[in-house]
Amino acid sequence: MNALTINLKPVVELTDEQFFQICQANRDLKFERTATGELIIMPPTGGETGNKNARITQQLMNWTDIDGTGIAFDSSTCFKLPNGADRSPDAAWMHLSKWNSLTNEQKEKFPPIAPDFVIELLSPSDTLKIAQEKMREYIENGVHLGLLINRQSQQVEIYRPAKDVEIFQSPATVSGENVLNNFVLNLTMIW
Repeated sequence: MNALTINLKPVVELTDEQFFQICQANRDLKFERTATGELIIMPPTGGETGNKNARITQQLMNWTDIDGTGIAFDSSTCFKLPNGADRSPDAAWMHLSKWNSLTNEQKEKFPPIAPDFVIELLSPSDTLKIAQEKMREYIENGVHLGLLINRQSQQVEIYRPAKDVEIFQSPATVSGENVLNNFVLNLTMIW
């Protein structure tokens, strides 16, 4: 099943609070919203993708606990990006100074800030083109480093501001570079 995109704008323009309430009232569904207001209903992942995504999140969480300079998030976290889009990367991290700049209400709802680092794991219901557009959107909205992992082709695309996308074939590891110092994502258990 692919994501379902609904254009509500000709009929209604959802406020941030209304979008949040729709998400709360439908907790079994995963929603995103584009910068133009389209509502995207995301299908649940299958068992294999869910397991691999949990392994990615586990590695990021473990590093975050040891490093102590930031906070990590799983795929259920939705961020309000500066362009107005509401996006839920499969895993994300942001520096503590950014997190601490938010109010308690902003932290409880959809944080109105771009994380510093995101990972997207391509699932069978995703299209590569849409995932690549989403990665570019993250970078354009303040994300410093993004990884798009394609298990089927065993490729990792690395996104950075003002740089061309780098593509690596079957890497065993990928580093967090200067955004997540000393973080190394082990991909052997993902392939």
